[in-house]
Amino acid sequence: MIRILLAEDDDAMRTYLARALQNAGYSVVAVDRGTEAIPHLKNDDFDLLLSDIVMPEMDGIELAQRCAEISPMTKVMFITGFAAVTLRASREAPQAKVLSKPFHLRDIVMEVQRVFGLAEHATL
Repeated sequence: MIRILLAEDDDAMRTYLARALQNAGYSVVAVDRGTEAIPHLKNDDFDLLLSDIVMPEMDGIELAQRCAEISPMTKVMFITGFAAVTLRASREAPQAKVLSKPFHLRDIVMEVQRVFGLAEHATL
């Protein structure tokens, strides 16, 4: 089963994303900030880091950089509601997919499926 570490500071968004990804068959560990994600990356194996970019304490880009050091095989996908931040993420982490808010939950599931080369039929 594909394991996803979700870092999202907005409680409602974190809950909705985790539920959608779990309903699609993924194992999800959800945290509310980047600094909370680091111990998980050190102690567990994850296939994907799905992170908001703008978060307190440690932003998603710094988290992705730490992830690359700690767990280089973990893929990274960003979510953000800020267009300027999307440009920075694309520049500083060009290998990561960036999804802009708002998006439909089906979109996030389909993007995760694409990252892993799975069928394009998202189920929620």
